Amino acid sequence: MSPKHVVFKKVSRDKSVTVYMAKRDFVDHCDFVDPVDGVIVIDPVQLKGKKVYVMLSCTFRYGRQDMDVMGVAFRRDLFLVTRQVYPELQDKEKLTHTKIQQKLLRKLGNNAFPFFFEFPDNLPCSITLQPGLSDVGKKCAVEFEVKAFCGENQDEKIDKQSSVRLTIRKIQFSPEDSKLLPSAETTFEFLMSEKPLHVKLSLPKETFYHGEPLKANVEITNSSSRNIKDISLSVEQVTHVILYSNDKYVKSVAKEETSDSVPCGTSLKQEYTLHPLLAYNKDRRGLALDGRLKHEDTNLASSSMMVGSSEVSLEVPFRLMHPKPEPAKDSESDDMVFEEFKRAYLKGVVYGDDDESPTDA
Repeated sequence: MSPKHVVFKKVSRDKSVTVYMAKRDFVDHCDFVDPVDGVIVIDPVQLKGKKVYVMLSCTFRYGRQDMDVMGVAFRRDLFLVTRQVYPELQDKEKLTHTKIQQKLLRKLGNNAFPFFFEFPDNLPCSITLQPGLSDVGKKCAVEFEVKAFCGENQDEKIDKQSSVRLTIRKIQFSPEDSKLLPSAETTFEFLMSEKPLHVKLSLPKETFYHGEPLKANVEITNSSSRNIKDISLSVEQVTHVILYSNDKYVKSVAKEETSDSVPCGTSLKQEYTLHPLLAYNKDRRGLALDGRLKHEDTNLASSSMMVGSSEVSLEVPFRLMHPKPEPAKDSESDDMVFEEFKRAYLKGVVYGDDDESPTDA
């Protein structure tokens, strides 16, 4: 039995425009990003001679939507492109790029029209900063959205009744595991000590998956005249926010404090285990998380760094990511299952009680 395509569908309130998309997660493969493609079905009677446009946007929000200072909203469009879909500026064959578009056009008829966008280089992935317990409203985040609307021209005020907004995500998976074994070492000379202290920190691999315990190997050779005690390790998430203030936030997401000691003239070789999990950090305001999801359904964002603390410390960077899934098998069948494009289908998405998108026009 041939597998069926699951296609998401969303209709404008006045029934003039319906959008069909085969997925809502688009993967950044580093050298290219999955293009955003879909099909729009229009109702010429409801349109009343108006044109139909599709917009792809990436927005950085750094304050609540209702915050406005001297007419300046706390948001910035990182990328915004709008294309006219109807009346079509080229014939459908030239505008059709993917197999799923071809299948949808065959199934949906003459009032169906394709749209296609490519992401520019260097756009961030979907990410949100975890709010505090007392925070309300929409939070600091990078959000992506596809918006279809009709009007006399693309610059006129968008009527919510004749528009469709669809929240999508730009995501990344772990690359092929490299043979690099991250490590760092240092030699520290204490005052009034003739010989130094040598410390080495290493990890068994460069990439760890979300939920996986992190093993860290510590080697200390204490040739100094001082006794070393209370060895501590931590996994720290470093978040750079460069769009409005060039801020850098460093937050510990896992910590191991021990009473292990290395008396003078001795050595220590020990493996420690840390657990960098969101489950242990749910109330930590400002942590970077993947996407805009509920705490229990998401995870810490990538790009973490492990450091030691105290007067002798080392840093070893590593990657924290999701494994790359097996590619889906493409079916030649035209059988399709249509599902309503609601936030409930994007696991754990939280935007509020309304059914509008996270960003306003």
